[in-house]
Amino acid sequence: MNSKSRVVSIVMRSTILVLAWTIGPCTFAAAAPPAAEEPPAPGTPVTDSAPAEFKTLDQEVQGMKKEVIDLNKDLFVLQEELLFPANTQVAVYVSMDVGAFFALDSVTLKIDNKEVKNYLYTAREAEALLKGGVQEIYLGNLKVGKHELVAFFTGKGPVERDYKRGATLTFDKGVGAKYLELKITDRVSKHQPEFKIKDWD
Repeated sequence: MNSKSRVVSIVMRSTILVLAWTIGPCTFAAAAPPAAEEPPAPGTPVTDSAPAEFKTLDQEVQGMKKEVIDLNKDLFVLQEELLFPANTQVAVYVSMDVGAFFALDSVTLKIDNKEVKNYLYTAREAEALLKGGVQEIYLGNLKVGKHELVAFFTGKGPVERDYKRGATLTFDKGVGAKYLELKITDRVSKHQPEFKIKDWD
């Protein structure tokens, strides 16, 4: 499905969802009250239909909430496709495999000598990376040709000293998305962290 068709589909789903949300509660509220019933004969079990009606209404509301969540996901994906088309897209990720020699505080990215990202990590985010998480730190557009990516890593190095190191990669951007990974690892033989940029061709 192309972008135009997806836009039409999302707009139609949004309209239907709004109509369902607006008409549904009004119909429920405007329904005529049930006619008075004769009191049950002695010994006859009494049933209450109200809980069943409320249960049905709650199920409808939950269903609408799920539709809203799904719609938001589709809108986010469509927005990324429109803003960052695959033929010009470049994405940069961060991964860590360290523990003894480096604690990450921030990462700064430059592409073709222009700063495109400066990210400061919380303790929780740094811990998630240590546990194997991978972060998309940057998503942008680049024209076809040669480009240079420079990454600066700031944090605490061996013996809790302030530590700042950089890594550089010159890469070719062809037709299609380009994926690059900033890898931070422990270099046990030298008791130092190591910083590399990997080009996922």
